[in-house]
Amino acid sequence: MRGNLAYNSYQQNSVTVESPTKLIEMLYEGILRFTSMAKRHMESNDIEKKIYYINRTTDIFTELLNSLDYDKGGEVAHYLSGLYTHQIKSLAQANIENDIEKIETVINVTKGLLEAWREINRNELAK
Repeated sequence: MRGNLAYNSYQQNSVTVESPTKLIEMLYEGILRFTSMAKRHMESNDIEKKIYYINRTTDIFTELLNSLDYDKGGEVAHYLSGLYTHQIKSLAQANIENDIEKIETVINVTKGLLEAWREINRNELAK
């Protein structure tokens, strides 16, 4: 149940989470932080820290998967499920193959998710 650990860690480290929307944004930001650290440690051949940060990132993706609401989210939830699962697989491959490009792909995908999430929420607030 490492996924719950990621969620609990973010809730404990955040003094106040304004909303579930803000929590998702923080989780995406955490993925970006942890993948950057994994990449840095991959480049410096620090295997232990590389694995640690890849595992932390995987934990967040697992928590995001567990939080999907297929009833309310419909097709978007199913799409995100596939996307998150693919990122977890990419992280595992990056770890095994020591492949920085796979880490960079996860970073780019997450940047896109974060930008889209922020845009959707800006539009919701503007209504």
